[in-house]
Amino acid sequence: MATSMDRRTWLKASALLAGGTAFFPSGISSLVAMPRPAAPALRERITEESLLTDGPPPMRARLLANENPFGPSQKAKQAMVDSLNTSYQYPFMHYRELVQKIAAHEGVSPESILLSAGSSPLLLAAAMHFSQKGGTIITGDPSYDDLVESAKEFNAIIAAVPLTADYKLDLDAMEKKVDAKTALVYICNPNNPTGTVLDTAKLKAFCERVSKKVPVFVDEAYIDYLPNPEAVTLMDAVKKNQNILVARTFSKLYGFAGLRVGYVVAQPEMVKTLSKYTNGAMSISGPAIMAALASFQDKTYLAEALQKTMASKQFLYDTLKKEGYEYIPSSANFVMFPLRMDGKRFSDEMIKRGVGIRYWKFAGKDWCRVSLGRMDEMQAFAEAFQQLS
Repeated sequence: MATSMDRRTWLKASALLAGGTAFFPSGISSLVAMPRPAAPALRERITEESLLTDGPPPMRARLLANENPFGPSQKAKQAMVDSLNTSYQYPFMHYRELVQKIAAHEGVSPESILLSAGSSPLLLAAAMHFSQKGGTIITGDPSYDDLVESAKEFNAIIAAVPLTADYKLDLDAMEKKVDAKTALVYICNPNNPTGTVLDTAKLKAFCERVSKKVPVFVDEAYIDYLPNPEAVTLMDAVKKNQNILVARTFSKLYGFAGLRVGYVVAQPEMVKTLSKYTNGAMSISGPAIMAALASFQDKTYLAEALQKTMASKQFLYDTLKKEGYEYIPSSANFVMFPLRMDGKRFSDEMIKRGVGIRYWKFAGKDWCRVSLGRMDEMQAFAEAFQQLS
């Protein structure tokens, strides 16, 4: 059986093989070259990568990775096909075109945009930069851990703050953790894996106060699943020159998880700094860039994909209710609920039935996170779940 490699390990290995230590800015080569433990094989939970590479086929329902199972739009697909004739060319011009298109939509200068092959390389870049002096990175517990786990490998200290009673990031407790040793505050909103979203006014006030002391990284990977993303985003904080970084990805509602396009919006100086840790324009393929150009802000497609996702979510809610289970109301494309058995055992039993899910342990309970799939996948989940519930 092939050895599985998680996403952040693959990204680090690819960066090093592509350019060696010369890839990194001055002073970082020694940081990268120092011995590091292998990234944990999921910290006692199964990753989507290991399941998909090592798990027993066939999988009837791929509900372990937060993807859009309805795929990219037809415009994106056609753009990729049309781009193949010139795919021998470096896509520099189209990269700049995409940067300008995003900048115009967000109301910022192109110098405030940094594109990459998905948001993962940008999270890695932030982890590397803000870990240089061994400072503290404040995050929620649980929350998305890509940046945090990478930062650990570069000797950052992690201050993981438990969630509130309603499973939201505890902004008050996180703010109290900020001190002279804090290097970064990481906020995932909506939060993964809980699917909860913060009160917008409270989050904006938090970012305005805290960013005067330390940078705040707001990961908005799932914001397109909200009814009015423009009202929730922290993009205005960037436009107000606050020390805020906002990450976005095409991997979710746009259906680009396999195409890999993402970006961060920040002050131009911060963009320059993070760009030293990434390959930027050279990391995204021409077809992926053309697909992003064709589908960016395609309101019709996004509305249709969102509608189908909401239908799958309601089906899952109804299934859980029928079996007498509670769940955390979700503002994203996944739902988390407490289990009545050990999480690993539940995951193993579900995968035997061809259904992939993820599990966590926190707040004294075992939890299952179900990514929302097509309706046939949700029905497969319901059949398997009913056998175990």
